[in-house]
Amino acid sequence: MRAALRHTTRLVGIIRILARHDALFVFDVLSIPPALRMVAGLLGRRRHMEQPGLRLAAALQEMGPSFIKLGQALSTRSDLLGERFAADLATLQDRLPPFLGSQARATVEAELGRPLAECFREFDDVPVAAASIAQVHFAVTVQGEEVAVKVLRPGIEDAFAADVAFFYWLARMSLRGRPQMRRLKPVEAVGMMEKTVAVEMDMRMEAAAASELRGNFADNPDFHVPRVDWSRTAQRVLTLERVGGLRVDDLDGIAEAGLDPDRILATTTSAMFRQVFCDGFFHADPHPGNIFVNDTGAVTVVDFGIMGRLDEKTRIYLADMLAGFMAGDYTKVADVHFRAGYVPESQSRRDFAQACRSIGEPILGLPLHEISIARLLSQLFQVTEKFEMEVQPQLLLLQKTMLVAEGVGRSLNPHVNMWQMTQPLIEDWVREHRGVEGRLRAAADELLSLAERLPELIRHAEAVLAHMAENITGDGLRLHPDTVKDLARAMGAAAGTPDTSVGNSGNGFGAGLITGIAVAGIAAAAVLAYFALM
Repeated sequence: MRAALRHTTRLVGIIRILARHDALFVFDVLSIPPALRMVAGLLGRRRHMEQPGLRLAAALQEMGPSFIKLGQALSTRSDLLGERFAADLATLQDRLPPFLGSQARATVEAELGRPLAECFREFDDVPVAAASIAQVHFAVTVQGEEVAVKVLRPGIEDAFAADVAFFYWLARMSLRGRPQMRRLKPVEAVGMMEKTVAVEMDMRMEAAAASELRGNFADNPDFHVPRVDWSRTAQRVLTLERVGGLRVDDLDGIAEAGLDPDRILATTTSAMFRQVFCDGFFHADPHPGNIFVNDTGAVTVVDFGIMGRLDEKTRIYLADMLAGFMAGDYTKVADVHFRAGYVPESQSRRDFAQACRSIGEPILGLPLHEISIARLLSQLFQVTEKFEMEVQPQLLLLQKTMLVAEGVGRSLNPHVNMWQMTQPLIEDWVREHRGVEGRLRAAADELLSLAERLPELIRHAEAVLAHMAENITGDGLRLHPDTVKDLARAMGAAAGTPDTSVGNSGNGFGAGLITGIAVAGIAAAAVLAYFALM
């Protein structure tokens, strides 16, 4: 009760901010209770001429760090707010006034457990960038290396925890008001934002992300990720190699330096493809302020607080789906969604294919350089409600990343489509993973995994036989049916097979023997398949 009262009071304060920015329309989405809607109506103002999404972005900016992050999360939800709103929220600037340099110094000393002078010869009190979670200071180590030191805002963890509790309350209240929003998973969306920001607030996690991305591109001289200074990194402090260069959208500077924008576009595009499809680990905030170009034309990325991951199944879905759209094969697009389990079998494949055609035809009919895969994904997510397709958070993050990446690409060359450049790479990747060799390799990996469980299966089989032997009497084997089912379940678990019902002891014993023989045969097949592909 006390928490509800606190959240309601907080909501009234938010209503006042929304009213000042003429952004009360957000209540139509969140299903705020009628009483609060009436209060909002009394406070409402109609003085702003900007489009609604920009007014909402300004209101969220005023509300503070957690709401800026909420706006960034909502910018991925074109299915919830619409494509225009999502695009407007994507312009939300993650900038706040800096905190004092003395506070940054105190944090560094507390986190590293030693005086600042033992770590850095120089430390600039004035930050070069100040965002909602942290700010960045340039420094020079005692060894003379130029570095960038990222320091968390004082008290940000407690402030964010209080705001997240409010967001959960708001999401649950929205579900009570509009149960149909359950498909959009608002509570899960808040949970995803909570996890994302929790990672951002642990500098060690960001350091690990930077290190992993750097390792993935160790063999690529054209794409650089700063080196982590682990000896000067802790939970609230991150120290990275300092990088320089021109912002990727500084077209005049790039021209003056004699660099080729098309080569830079090719580098960023191939890097994006490699991150998404080959590694399944991608930089999810590739705005121009995070991408720099050095004097040789090599690209450097910074800020690794927001990263995305895609498992191989999702990458295969994405590649198959994009291939279907690009070929105009909407039946294939529908099959991909049903096969992935994203659309329930109770839905009509033909109707879903028709819906996909209504999305693909207008976009793919544009001139090649105007085709936007991010827009295609955005519209696909918007029509999914009719077909009960559950939202896939990892794909929403990817869609936003693609939208930003496409903007960067068009700034470098508005007449070149980055997805046209990557299409041969995607086709090669699909052939490798979806062709005969790829399928055999996947099957071999699966069979080998099953074969590795063979010893455990044998141990379970021995336990089953011993238990049966203990229950043999002069009248034969006597086991309660529930006991037989438990034994069969244990055998199935050891083999990694689904639970099946067993009606009598003979069937349970036979199932165990058959499973053992099958696994032995599978193991042999796995070994043969593996060496055939070597």
